[in-house]
Amino acid sequence: MHLSALSTLVPFIVAIGSANAWFRLPCTDPVVQERIDPIVQPGVVSQHVHTVHGAKNFGRSATYDTLRASSCTSCLVKEDLSAYWTPTLYFKDPNNGQFEKVPNGGLLIYYQNRGTQDRINGGPGLKAFPPGLKMVTGNPAWRSKKTATPVGSQAELQTRAGFWVCLRYNVGQPDYEGTGFPTTDCEAGLNARLHMPACWDGKNLDSPNHHDHVAYLSGMDNGSCPPTHPVGMMKLFYEVTWDVTYFKSRWVGKPWPFVYSNSDPTGYGWHGDFFNGWATDVLQRAIDRCNSTPDQLNGIIQACPEFTLQTVAQAKSCKKTTEVTPAENVNGPLPKLPGCNPLQYGPGDATLYSTSACPI
Repeated sequence: MHLSALSTLVPFIVAIGSANAWFRLPCTDPVVQERIDPIVQPGVVSQHVHTVHGAKNFGRSATYDTLRASSCTSCLVKEDLSAYWTPTLYFKDPNNGQFEKVPNGGLLIYYQNRGTQDRINGGPGLKAFPPGLKMVTGNPAWRSKKTATPVGSQAELQTRAGFWVCLRYNVGQPDYEGTGFPTTDCEAGLNARLHMPACWDGKNLDSPNHHDHVAYLSGMDNGSCPPTHPVGMMKLFYEVTWDVTYFKSRWVGKPWPFVYSNSDPTGYGWHGDFFNGWATDVLQRAIDRCNSTPDQLNGIIQACPEFTLQTVAQAKSCKKTTEVTPAENVNGPLPKLPGCNPLQYGPGDATLYSTSACPI
């Protein structure tokens, strides 16, 4: 069973419940899976494998202009030539220790009109992402839960940005959610989720740590922007559904065998990146105009006439050839994770090794 972003959309909506997403953007199969990260490690082969959706021109030296020059996108809206990426999930076979890439059903992105800056909440109105904005959420080095009690600081909010729902509705079992990793099979998929910041400082497209130029809403899923980051934007919420049950016969009854490509067997290092490649005028018109009809308020992307939609088949056909040379096997079976990623169980933060200084 391989899940798809479209075929699993209905249970996602049920699971989100009160999200009231403004529109849901399905991205189909990844455009590429490779060790490239133009935000954190531009210009070089990156530390771990990423599953990438969106613009075909994703690359180690990507810019807003090169993304906008892409001939296609793996997401359904043609005017969106952004890049979205997360670490890749691998199955570690408990019988032989080999790693195999886990299939996933694509990326579903909720574009949410949240916060006090939104006109519906009495604010001045949300703004389209500035051209070339870069954002990162989560932290690949984390290996344990960072805070026990929510306090609302930006640092604490970042620790709550990632979580998961173990989907079991297809076998008559209740879904359950948490942080880190679950302990059972997720027969309808491991739905890994990420909140992105929704506030901008109005000046910088990036910052040295890739976090300080943006901020989370005070309540994560809603609330206000801090005065240091007064520009309210659409809030992005990622969902990737990993088909963990594909490996069920090889591990059920044994400890959880899945790990993220960033040497993470705990799940706490789940993180995501966004590099804006939208046609700014189109996104701004959609924000201003596509928020009134029942279908628009229910997040149905087809209800917004500002967008040009492509078919699922067209989106799936958008593929990029990896620029990692020589090309490396990222699918498996593999004796170790690509790059230098020995599993690190924590609870302290992991060391993210380069291949030139690898201890194994």
